[in-house]
Amino acid sequence: MTAELARRATDAGRLAIDTEFMSERRYQAMLCLAQLAVADPGSPGGVRTDILDPIEDELDVAPLAAALADPAVEVVVHAGRQDVAILRRTWETDIRNVFDTQVAAGFLGYGVQEGYGSLVRKVLGVEPAGGEAFTHWDRRPLTDRQLEYARADAAHLLALGDALVQQLAAAGRLEWAREESLAVARSSDERDPAAIFARLPKAARLRARDRAVAMELVEWRERVAARLDRSVPSILPDHVLVDLARRRPSRPDGLAQTRGLPVATRERRGQEVLDAIARGAEREPPPAPPEPSRTAPEDAPLVALAQALVRRASLHTSVGVELIATQAELVRTVEAARRGEEARVRVLEGWRREVVGAELLELLAGNRSLRVGPDGLEVEG
Repeated sequence: MTAELARRATDAGRLAIDTEFMSERRYQAMLCLAQLAVADPGSPGGVRTDILDPIEDELDVAPLAAALADPAVEVVVHAGRQDVAILRRTWETDIRNVFDTQVAAGFLGYGVQEGYGSLVRKVLGVEPAGGEAFTHWDRRPLTDRQLEYARADAAHLLALGDALVQQLAAAGRLEWAREESLAVARSSDERDPAAIFARLPKAARLRARDRAVAMELVEWRERVAARLDRSVPSILPDHVLVDLARRRPSRPDGLAQTRGLPVATRERRGQEVLDAIARGAEREPPPAPPEPSRTAPEDAPLVALAQALVRRASLHTSVGVELIATQAELVRTVEAARRGEEARVRVLEGWRREVVGAELLELLAGNRSLRVGPDGLEVEG
């Protein structure tokens, strides 16, 4: 079946895919189902929808992995970051040519977080099956209702993608959606210990030796959680890890005094924790992460002006503010402009620069101004 689906996808240059997975209490999400839709003139509506079960069936995913990695095959998803990340890891493939219908909807005034069922109803006038979103997808056997729900998640994706492409093309925003979908195609759920260390609470304030111990504990925790397929916090929560790095206990009674340390970790892996602390005290400390940036008082009025300009652009384009620029990006843009530099942020790149980024730089350079006119906020200059 997988080879046939891959062949049809390659011949048509398109496939739609959705997944069902379980992430609760696991180290990484478990792929439970993959639902694929491909063009098939012999099927009802010209679309064939199949459900692949990696838990119950022996699947040869190599043909589909190759199709997903083929830049000539458009892969239609909805809110597909997790789908792409899970498939990249479990099927060991890249997904190069993604079209995300939720992303596309954000450029057409439907809302940045528009759900699949809602969007199908609004765009196609179809009522998809519902009611099983929070089911235990890792349990077998699955019911007919569960399978119906899973199949519906992919059955309308190709038609939805077609309709949105037509609307985007008419609005002159198709390339915007394709550009934004590139970020979805890069999604990954691989865990980088260095990045995890940098996100620890107050990691920037740790002393050098404390940082070394914290890094060792991060790496130990990742190995244990992966081996046991358990969630990372259930092994050692972040705030407890930082506390251990600061106090560096060397005896079991020191662990017993650690507030928030899971009982199972203390009783079953206590010596492993103590050994990791001892190793960390001898290793080279990683660099301190940068302190979170804070808006300088003199920048606050400029950030407020930048936000006003972005909101004006959002009103004029019906593209959500949060899709155009975050406050953190505007803060970095203002800080860089004050230094005579241009920040490397999304609002100054690609379609965002076209919508508002170029105007924002002109505003911060003093070459544009904002005024309140009869139709609201206006840009002069």
